[in-house]
Amino acid sequence: MSTQTHRLTISRITDCEHCAVLRISGELDQSCEEYFLGTLASIVDAGRRHVVLDVTALVFCDSRGLNCLLAIRWLLKRRDGRIILAGAGRRLSELLALTGSTELLPVRRTVGLALLELPEAERPVWPPEPDPDDK
Repeated sequence: MSTQTHRLTISRITDCEHCAVLRISGELDQSCEEYFLGTLASIVDAGRRHVVLDVTALVFCDSRGLNCLLAIRWLLKRRDGRIILAGAGRRLSELLALTGSTELLPVRRTVGLALLELPEAERPVWPPEPDPDDK
């Protein structure tokens, strides 16, 4: 699964019953917030309690983008779940630190390290197995 707007792409890396690992690429700002929130909300509505976002390819995130991340955190927390960011760059890390959001939106260096934060029974196989349809 990969969906996008003109400035933001959300791609599924892997998932399981309880957790989705997604790659977020491009820019997360006001122009993409409805798309981002709708896409993530549908994943949560499908039963995922945990979301790991690989943000290594996220080149821009402003306060509206941060609000989107916090909204998904709130939604997951209501389901006893978590959101964890993986691979945040300098700008996103600074935004999180300046706004006091680092405890609310934990950042790990890699997706593998982020998945280790979740209960073993609730995380997908990592690294993901190749999709046979991609051959």
